[in-house]
Amino acid sequence: MRHTHLYTNSMWRGIRFCFNGRTLPAAACRCKFLLPVMVLLACGTAMAQLPTYKVGRPPTAEELRTWDNLVGPDGKELPVGKGTAQEGGVIFAARCAVCHGKDGAGQFPFARLTGGVGTLNSAHPIKTPASNMPYPTTLFDFINRAMPAWPMPRDLTPDNVYALTAFILAKSGIIKDTDVMDKNSLVEVQMPNRHGFYPDPPQDKPDDKDGTWLPLWEHAPGAKPAAK
Repeated sequence: MRHTHLYTNSMWRGIRFCFNGRTLPAAACRCKFLLPVMVLLACGTAMAQLPTYKVGRPPTAEELRTWDNLVGPDGKELPVGKGTAQEGGVIFAARCAVCHGKDGAGQFPFARLTGGVGTLNSAHPIKTPASNMPYPTTLFDFINRAMPAWPMPRDLTPDNVYALTAFILAKSGIIKDTDVMDKNSLVEVQMPNRHGFYPDPPQDKPDDKDGTWLPLWEHAPGAKPAAK
């Protein structure tokens, strides 16, 4: 068994450490501890002073405008354009069915996009944009910013996105094939799971007490305080 203890030695005039039969002056032990710390600090300083190599540039105002295309539930950010499910069916068959299957029925490993309405509280829930999303603008936003998936070119126009959104909604029985979706009509669509989330309506600012965002399940109707 190894033992470590301290004792004084008049020859060294200071505290010495005895470890497994070996003695080290206190100063040497401090050096052994401080050396790794000093190396880490030196590395951090060196990294902070690395050159930038003058690579890249700040984005332009136009580039920022192009990337800043998030669409919220109220649809204020929706672009000008329009489309119907009939138009969207043609686009879907050419650009989307290869992954998501005919009429958005899904094929592994890609998600199913249509149907499933009313199944979320059943023994076999089918989670699709139509059955789960509370707002149609969420569907538009996802298609607009993320589809088609890489490596295909992401070149859908606003008209294309409106048409594809209408196609998915129509195939799920939420709107008619002939309904025209645009920045005004899309926000009027009532999704089947519109009131399936808590809070209803969604929180639009942080909680006044602690600055956090919901869901704070203890605020739900009938919720009991957590035991402390």
